[in-house]
This record gives sequence, structure tokens and C-alpha cells, in this order.
Amino acid sequence: AFGADHAGFELKTLLAARAAELGHEVIDLGTSSTASVDYPDFGYAVAEAVASGRADRGVVVCGTGIGISIAANRVRGARAGVATDLFSAQLMREHNDANVLGLGARVTAVPLAMAILETFLVFAQSPGIQGLSARTLRALWRGLTKSNPEIAALRPMMKIGARSI
Repeated sequence: AFGADHAGFELKTLLAARAAELGHEVIDLGTSSTASVDYPDFGYAVAEAVASGRADRGVVVCGTGIGISIAANRVRGARAGVATDLFSAQLMREHNDANVLGLGARVTAVPLAMAILETFLVFAQSPGIQGLSARTLRALWRGLTKSNPEIAALRPMMKIGARSI
């Protein structure tokens, strides 16, 4: 599923076309022009499509990719991250099992954005310690707290609720 605000519309259109060329079914959830819109609506729509199983993965685009990714992460089951390079795109899939890719149209050149998309689509979650991290994240998304034994068993050294930054 693809979604973008007005700043990301043109890049989203190019990325969706590339995904279709690579054999992926594309669900375009908007926007459909460069007219000003509110990015959270589109980030949330893509995340809902992914979390519900309507789409396997999602791509969200705004000016920096940050705001729309934050909106996507408000949906339980969505794991959005912003990638600015190929290594980050690979690790967000392998280590974090990210299912929504955030991109910034105002800060990412089109050829790089295309390569990041392709990397995001090719890689899958790795087994092992990365799987442990992904399980811990899923436990956190289920609303578990530091007093929950499931989190304690997954990450004994985790310190949730620390007062320092």
C-alpha cells in the first residue's frame, strides 16, 4: 500500500510504478495531487492496510518521511521507519521486521528512493537476536509494561520508564 501527502505525491507515484514493474500489487491510498493535505490521514490509512493484512507492506512519503511514519506507527501492528540509505532499509527489515517504509520527498533523491524501495521489498526479517528484538517490540505494542513477565523474559536488562534521556 502506498500513501503520501502533497509533498510526497510525485515520489509516491514513481515508487508505486516501480513496485508494479517489480511485480507487486499496488494499492494507492492517496493523495492524488499536489494540493495541500494533512499527512497523518495517509500514513494511518497505509498502516491500517498493512496491519489488517490487506497489504503485506506499506510505503509512506511526506517531506521528510518522519511525520507520516509517526502517524503510521499509531496503528497497532504497523512498524514504520524512515530509511535514508540502503543499509538502513535492509536493517529495518532484517532486525526490526519493519512493514512500512517512510521516505522524505524533500530530502531523498529519486534514484536513491528507488533503490531504498527495492531494498525494503527484497529483504525479510532475520532469525536469531533480531527476532528477539522484534518480539520485544511486538510485546511493547501490545501494551505490556515493565512489570509484565513476558517483557522481563525477553529483555532482562531492559529499563522501561527511566527518568533520564
